[in-house]
Amino acid sequence: MIEYIHGPLAELTPAYAVVDCHGVGYLLAITLTAYTELQDKKEARLLVHEAIREDAYQLYGFISPQERELFRELIGVSGVGANTARMILSSIPAPELASVIIAGDHARLKAVKGIGAKTAQRIVVDLRDKIKPSGDIPAAAMAPAASEAFEEALAALVMLGFPRPAAAKALRKLFDAEPQIKVEQAIKKALAML
Repeated sequence: MIEYIHGPLAELTPAYAVVDCHGVGYLLAITLTAYTELQDKKEARLLVHEAIREDAYQLYGFISPQERELFRELIGVSGVGANTARMILSSIPAPELASVIIAGDHARLKAVKGIGAKTAQRIVVDLRDKIKPSGDIPAAAMAPAASEAFEEALAALVMLGFPRPAAAKALRKLFDAEPQIKVEQAIKKALAML
């Protein structure tokens, strides 16, 4: 298993990078995020995902562990192949994508070329519980007490009939501003926002 490839950049396009590693040029399919990061650089260190099939051996390169992990989670969703996963990660940067999935923002996923309503819903349903909060999710949502309060408030709002994504978005704003907010206060303030 190849964990990463490090070496001089022999070639760089929006779709792939060729990294020269001791005289061997490795072609890695990359996202637009990786392309942007690698522009104007002489060397690259890309984390690798290997796809070995009967008819092909392909390498995919990623800038961050989170980007690679999201790619792996996406290709595990029925109907999402490697190229679709790359398209999603090219359209929505990894930290933002994690937030989109956790919030259940189907519309944001549908905005990606080639993603329909059913695929967007499948991605959210399959990955919502697997994705860990990222840098764009407030630290309060990661703390155990705040996370419990957040989940409790979210469950209450959903039971009141509010859509889960809208309720989660309102609560995230509140928990961002006040990490120690009590459940009752969060619910009252969220009701005013919804």
